[in-house]
Amino acid sequence: LFDVSGTVFADLFAGTGEIGITAMKKGADFVFFVEKDRKRAQEIKKKASKLSKNFKVVQADALKFLKNYRGKPFDVIFADPPYDYRYYDKLIDEALKKLSEGGIFILEHRSDRSFGADEERRYGDTVLSFWRR
Repeated sequence: LFDVSGTVFADLFAGTGEIGITAMKKGADFVFFVEKDRKRAQEIKKKASKLSKNFKVVQADALKFLKNYRGKPFDVIFADPPYDYRYYDKLIDEALKKLSEGGIFILEHRSDRSFGADEERRYGDTVLSFWRR
């Protein structure tokens, strides 16, 4: 993860929360962890609270979270949905709407998919797609 100092960061489909935790360690001003699974969300909260108070764990569907989010625009959104996720187009559209000017949306997905991102980086069977606003 690149330098995220001073950013508002969203870790969608947070899972274990490692991306958001890394963002906290690299200086993000505030991190939102969005994880649908209740147990995982609680585990993220425990881990993150050891590092900072500048975070929020939201137990919700990532797409619904983005659609309903009315706070300060995100500087960085990282999304790692399940590889069989069906709503990539909606996710990309909603994420780009919630970015600040100059913000970055990063989507992790299988290498057999392409979404017309500004940049793609391949790592074996995984691709990170980047969009900049």
